[in-house]
Amino acid sequence: MAFVERSSGGLVLGPPKSKAGRRTVGIPQSIVPILREHMDTYVKDELGSLVFPGAKGGPIRRSGFNSRSRWVDVVSDMGLHGLHFHDLRHTGNMLAAESGAGLKDLMARMGHDNIRAAMIYQHAVRGADEAITNAIDRQLTVRDDDEGDEAAGALVPAG
Repeated sequence: MAFVERSSGGLVLGPPKSKAGRRTVGIPQSIVPILREHMDTYVKDELGSLVFPGAKGGPIRRSGFNSRSRWVDVVSDMGLHGLHFHDLRHTGNMLAAESGAGLKDLMARMGHDNIRAAMIYQHAVRGADEAITNAIDRQLTVRDDDEGDEAAGALVPAG
């Protein structure tokens, strides 16, 4: 679900942008304690409460996010000048892509129903090709070092 700000100024809770937006996403164990602390401090103990509520428990308007959260001050204090809230999503997507997950799995985690965005993140972490190349090289080196097998390290046509 997502809040949409109408031109009249009202906020309306509506469906996600796509079917893929409705999903279950795993939370890394290392951030669970931080999330629990946040929930205990800021989230009402009521069904339907928002994880990131405004001052009165309702949604935070996009236009007031930076001032209400003190975002600019906080990221500046951390030495991360210019970091935008949405950059956190990009970071999570990059970390997911670095895991070696396939396109379909990345698309499901990111909530996208087209392949374009997932491919962007996979391209950005193309270090996987280097890892594959190094693994092949290690295998070939091990085979070359095996003096008892004359075919070790030999190249053969594929297909």
